[in-house]
Amino acid sequence: MAERLGLLGGTFDPPHVGHLFMAYTALEELGLEHVVLIPAREQPLKAGRTTAGAEHRLAMTRLLAGADRRLSVDPIELERGGLSYSIDTVRAYRAARPTAQLVFLMGEDTAATLPKWREPGALASLARLVVLTRGEASGGAPAWPADVTVERVATRRIDVSATEVRARVRAGLPLRGFVPDAVADYIAAHDLYRTTTE
Repeated sequence: MAERLGLLGGTFDPPHVGHLFMAYTALEELGLEHVVLIPAREQPLKAGRTTAGAEHRLAMTRLLAGADRRLSVDPIELERGGLSYSIDTVRAYRAARPTAQLVFLMGEDTAATLPKWREPGALASLARLVVLTRGEASGGAPAWPADVTVERVATRRIDVSATEVRARVRAGLPLRGFVPDAVADYIAAHDLYRTTTE
């Protein structure tokens, strides 16, 4: 049987429990064997908006994955350099795993920008595209390109965002329940997010 592999990209700035719930939902609802978390060096539609360095985001994403053998972290986009285009990453995975069933995972906010991505049709031809929605889908589906099929899978409604986590750090508020303790400890130890200009 072909390997069933989920790919979950993002800036992970910082990674939080919402990312974990997305990964766990994909594992359970889609029957995946493994989910790879892929931190972007710089997302084209968020250029210049990351606040923690790549090395910190990679370290925190590894802490988020922890010891769960169903999760791993791949620095492929950090090592590639330049803007991080999902099509380049999926092509690399398809070349390395030609028989695998690749499932490209997205949150609702990310999926809404899909028409602006590089080669969305090629992406859809190489991997199954799945949007993980927060409970009931809000509004209708975006106007995805005609050659792109996107599935929707509901997750538990976890209203946590990286923006909110960074704001809590700046305000001196606790992060328990928003990020795993290991990630909170890392943020504190490296004094991250206290002086951003958001």
